[in-house]
Amino acid sequence: MSLRRCVRAVVGGVLASGLAFGFNLGEVLAKESYAIAMHGAPALPADFTHMPYANPDAPKGGRLVQGILGTFDSLNPLIVRGLAVQQIRGFVVESLMARGNDEAFTLYGLLARSVETDDARNYVTFRLDPKARFSDGHPVTAEDVVFSWALLRDHGRPNHRQYYSKVVKAEAIDPLTVRFDFGTAGDRELPLILGLMPVLPKHAVDLASFEETTMTAPIGSGPYRVSAVRPGASVTLTRNPDYWGRDLPVNRGLWNFGEIRLDFYREANGHFEAFKRGLYDFRVETEPLRWHDGYDFPAARNGALIRDTIKTGMPQPSEFLVFNTRRPMFSDARVRQALTLLFDFEWINQNYFFGLYGRSASYFAGSELSAFGRPADERERELLKPYASHMPADILDGSYRLPVSDGSGRDRAALRSALTLLSQAGYDLDGTVLRQRSTKAPLSFEILVTTRDQERIALAYLRDLKRAGIEANVRAVDPVQFDQRRLAFDFDMIQNRWDQSLSPGNEQYFYWGREAADIPGTRNYMGARDPAIDAMIAAILEAREHPAFVSAARALDRALMSGFYAIPLFSVQEQWIARWNRIERPKATALTGYLPETWWQRPERQPK
Repeated sequence: MSLRRCVRAVVGGVLASGLAFGFNLGEVLAKESYAIAMHGAPALPADFTHMPYANPDAPKGGRLVQGILGTFDSLNPLIVRGLAVQQIRGFVVESLMARGNDEAFTLYGLLARSVETDDARNYVTFRLDPKARFSDGHPVTAEDVVFSWALLRDHGRPNHRQYYSKVVKAEAIDPLTVRFDFGTAGDRELPLILGLMPVLPKHAVDLASFEETTMTAPIGSGPYRVSAVRPGASVTLTRNPDYWGRDLPVNRGLWNFGEIRLDFYREANGHFEAFKRGLYDFRVETEPLRWHDGYDFPAARNGALIRDTIKTGMPQPSEFLVFNTRRPMFSDARVRQALTLLFDFEWINQNYFFGLYGRSASYFAGSELSAFGRPADERERELLKPYASHMPADILDGSYRLPVSDGSGRDRAALRSALTLLSQAGYDLDGTVLRQRSTKAPLSFEILVTTRDQERIALAYLRDLKRAGIEANVRAVDPVQFDQRRLAFDFDMIQNRWDQSLSPGNEQYFYWGREAADIPGTRNYMGARDPAIDAMIAAILEAREHPAFVSAARALDRALMSGFYAIPLFSVQEQWIARWNRIERPKATALTGYLPETWWQRPERQPK
């Protein structure tokens, strides 16, 4: 029999067996794997020895002190209540799999030695590493995994409850194997979401008090244990000398410090002054003024302090002034577009931010998912075809650009263009007041702010609005009231930032889906109700290969840009990191940017 005939016979036998015994063909063909990628294949081979952004020869020992602005009243970051120490997740409590930080969304084995799913991703099976142990010496079992899933589904944070409730059945097949079935959920992201699920010890969790804030140190399987707590002031993590996973490829070169201390500061200026005095080891700078001229002190001049500027491949964090389109004055896209023309980014960037910021209309700025400045490919045009009549041609062909002013703060060309659009939307200047043509009502609204920087930007914008006859005012409120009003959509305009990853998925419905527009507490602050947006999110979730996924994400970006739902303020194009030179880091930087878990303490030089 020829080779081809042999193959046919074998495949035919598999098919026949599957039909006879009720097996799903996708399951028959499923393979156990060391990793799983959201799209395409994992970048690293099965025999990889360490992550490319880690130094496998990094020395162990020493101490890292991290200064954190804020406070805490809980050591449980998996519940809604309290202000938790977020570093517990990852450092103390591990998940089934670990992210590859050089890839958009790929997971490699951690607690789970392998993962298996079918082509449709209707189920996922994890096989645990038999060496996996909690810090108290108990083995990590499939029963612990099923317990953690049920616990977080019923008592965890809203995102855990939402995702884990999609599981139809969870089963411990044997002591080291757990399977999750999704039924007809049709969500290809779920196997990866389950892979990132934190695993807690069933024997050490009190169900009755789980949702209460606590200062009791949790038991986890991670590289560190909580060794000391000063409530509201500091938490000390000490590396577990018996950590079961220290030799795993995903961990080589990571978790190098013998001790990590998290010090909390209540006030921003005191936080920075403590860093200047060397009281903590590194600082992520977010204030352009401080980065520009605040580091002119002796240690920064003599090399004792190092400043790193890191360019990542992630979507750049971007700030927007968001229109609440539930308000009548913002219901017309032409009004929103006109108000975008009136925002003078060039003046604000030069006078407030020393020209350190960039600007993009994209919701995935600076990444391969951004559609800004790119013509739509054939796949994008096919996806957007049913909605193309509502999409500006320049956004489709990539020629759309944000307005660029002369930087004077009084750009007449931008004012003329804005007034033309406002006239088309039914507004005319009546002396120095812009009024709705039919009702004579003035165009006016309120900008809600909560920080001094937000207020500065809003007041500068008010100047430009006034030149167009628009009466706006700024209302400053405390952070608690701001959050309450934002969550209830009780505002005209706010400043907001949506942080994006290179693997957008289910959360996009939460950000701008039609259903989310009517559910207080979601992040669809603008009130978008565009069927094109929902269709593009569905296309993202259906994509199996990376090119199709990128096209779907860019199509979503075009749909969002076409709605003029928000005024792009600025994009943070780099990460600004300052560190004392006693702390060293690998030469290679991950796609996601800085990773303190890959750093180490510089060995003391021996005297000659």
